[in-house]
Amino acid sequence: MKKYDALYIFVNAPKDEAAEPLTEKVGAEITRLGGVILGSEMLGRKTFARELKKHESGLYVRTRFELDPAKVAELRARYALSEDVFRVQILAVDDRREALVVEQQARRRAKAEAEAAASAAAEPVEA
Repeated sequence: MKKYDALYIFVNAPKDEAAEPLTEKVGAEITRLGGVILGSEMLGRKTFARELKKHESGLYVRTRFELDPAKVAELRARYALSEDVFRVQILAVDDRREALVVEQQARRRAKAEAEAAASAAAEPVEA
């Protein structure tokens, strides 16, 4: 099993709240192929740079999942047949890059906390 990130664009969802059944439906395709969904994030409605197939905007959803690499092509084929999914992009997650990003975020957070603590200590105390 390998980790993947998928970015879905839905154009037929009238509201952001109506995307929940759509995300469950695309997630069901992953689990049907033996995959495991690790997380999902609603990115919101975004306007396209230009009109695509008479649509001006779409609802973006990012999902992280694990799946056998041999079944990714079958998953893409299933999404191509689905009327709900306007576009989908599936990318493999690089674990080394992911660990580096997490480490950098931890360093930035520690630096910001240290600066906040230093500035709080430097402020004069009023009695």
